[in-house]
Amino acid sequence: MSSSTHITGPAGTQIGSHAEHRRELLSVRIGAQEFAMDIRSIREIRGWIASTHLPHAPSFIKGMINLRGTVLVVIDLAERLGLKPQEPGPASVFVVVEHGDKVAGLLVDAVCDIITVTDDMCQPIPETGTTTSREYIEGLIMMDSRIISILAIAKLMPDGTVQALAEAA
Repeated sequence: MSSSTHITGPAGTQIGSHAEHRRELLSVRIGAQEFAMDIRSIREIRGWIASTHLPHAPSFIKGMINLRGTVLVVIDLAERLGLKPQEPGPASVFVVVEHGDKVAGLLVDAVCDIITVTDDMCQPIPETGTTTSREYIEGLIMMDSRIISILAIAKLMPDGTVQALAEAA
């Protein structure tokens, strides 16, 4: 994506004729894989605390916690993405994300870094013969020898049924 906006620096020097689209992402680790999410959808990062089981919830729902008087659903991000679920360890955290009026905690093994990416660093998801890969991942970032998957936060959020179960509990 390019723009014809000109940015002027000190002494009137032109910095660029095309402004690059940049965004900041938080990278997290699940097992040996790295994922990233738009920092604008992150409300906070919390250390792991035990959660209360939510009856009849999908298996990727780890439970619910009380976050300053609000019931928050905790999603096991590994299981939601089809990876092998693991029990939370001492380094595990949950990233509180929001999309529209939905808020949830995403359980991850660790927070890695804040990275700034440009459009030219992003790649499309390779064709796998199924749309499942594309459902939760919106693109890939190539950084050094790493491939980081960009999460589609809106698709990871629990549906209305899970939210209603949590609020009723």
